[in-house]
Amino acid sequence: MTRILADLSEEDVQWLDAQAVEQGKSRAQLLREAVAAFKADASRQGIEKYFGIWRDRRDKNDPVEWQRRERASWTRPWDPDYWDVRKEFPDLFDANDDREAERYRRKDA
Repeated sequence: MTRILADLSEEDVQWLDAQAVEQGKSRAQLLREAVAAFKADASRQGIEKYFGIWRDRRDKNDPVEWQRRERASWTRPWDPDYWDVRKEFPDLFDANDDREAERYRRKDA
């Protein structure tokens, strides 16, 4: 095994030492595991690299609802379904959007 010298901030060393104590490992062992994880992640290609990237996120409760909301945010005042989308997601739009939608509706009438 090759020995290396690396410079870390004092804050990072303190954090690393705290992790080592918490996990019952040496500082060197934690660094070896970190390099191994980084190496494994870097070797993944294509879809393998990104598949499941959000699996541990806790801020998105319902993926389908999140996707519907994201798509709703793409709605523009000139879209035919603007008012339906606005009714379902009112916080995504403001009074200026409503004025624009009315302007487009009058223009089409």
